[in-house]
Amino acid sequence: MPTSTKPELISFKLCPFVQRSVITLLEKGIDFDIRYIDLAEPPEWFLLISPLGKVPVLKVADEVLFESAVINDYLDEVNPPSLHPADPLAKAQNRAWIEFTSSLIIDQYQLMIADSEQDYKSAEQAIQLKLKQLESKLLTAPYFNGEEFSLVDAAIAPVFMRFEMLDRWHDMKWLYQDNPKVYRWQQILLQRPSVQGSVVEEFGDELRSYITNQGAFAGSIFGIGV
Repeated sequence: MPTSTKPELISFKLCPFVQRSVITLLEKGIDFDIRYIDLAEPPEWFLLISPLGKVPVLKVADEVLFESAVINDYLDEVNPPSLHPADPLAKAQNRAWIEFTSSLIIDQYQLMIADSEQDYKSAEQAIQLKLKQLESKLLTAPYFNGEEFSLVDAAIAPVFMRFEMLDRWHDMKWLYQDNPKVYRWQQILLQRPSVQGSVVEEFGDELRSYITNQGAFAGSIFGIGV
């Protein structure tokens, strides 16, 4: 792979973890390259540089970083001002909530690939619990920490974008019935230019096609032609 003076993000078009890092790059105004791969058939060069065989991977000159939270922390440190709170305890708490949103991404993925109604309901219950936990945590507005956009906001924005699309394809009022603060947070983040610009133009169509071809039950309610 040729060496670039710009950081290069290795991506899969539908990956929410990659999207977190794209949002951070855009928020920071960093000039970067992005290279898309097919994770079903990853190229050999990618497997040589990605210890976990997953995206995102960020190439910085001849060095490689992996895992979105690590990548975003690095980008934040070398491109001030920080998107973390200055207070060490608050910063650690933010990092913990970023990890929490990672588990929500997994629950959402399980919902989208559910083979059976039982699998779907299980994922739905896990999501409902986590949204209630977020609702109780959101004491300020418009963002997680109040007035300032943070890496927690970047971390959860991909989840909110997918929920908005799923709700468009199938009524999912249960997401927001008892979570007005979460709903407001979602609407604010989805209007942010960095979030809107963090996916490819054909993202919605590709996501729906992916769901259609994955879990039988989820495909029957979210998929094309339902």
